Amino acid sequence: MFGLTPYNRKNCGISTRGDVWNVSRSIFEDFFNDSFFKGAFLPATEIRADIRENEKEYVLDIEIPGTKKEDIKLNLRDDVLTVSVDRNEEVDEEKGNYIRKERRYGSLSRNFYVENIKAEDVKAKYNDGILTVTLPKEKESKINTYQIDIQ
Repeated sequence: MFGLTPYNRKNCGISTRGDVWNVSRSIFEDFFNDSFFKGAFLPATEIRADIRENEKEYVLDIEIPGTKKEDIKLNLRDDVLTVSVDRNEEVDEEKGNYIRKERRYGSLSRNFYVENIKAEDVKAKYNDGILTVTLPKEKESKINTYQIDIQ
């Protein structure tokens, strides 16, 4: 039903042999990709989801904290559900002496491969930073399975 392919920079197939800075870059990247740091920066770099299934439907609980409902887009096309977020938050405040002033902006997206669902009955609700998407199941098509003898 759902298919995800994680991207891993280390096994992307690009050779870095001969790069003088590769060792120091690798140490730096490994340090900040450590599980201790990953949790702290995750909301800005990745959309997380819990996927549940029952007899009638699939339910996705997608974590998108600090985002307005208007900034979230859901698209279902060719058995791929795409969740995308486009943030552009700027506050113009002239009061006080700021030591640091930060803004959240950027785009995030995540694709889910879905099949055998009733596309016209898909529903979504956003509440307290969680986008809940309900995907009703279509009657499963009969899958023919054959045992093939190896000669």
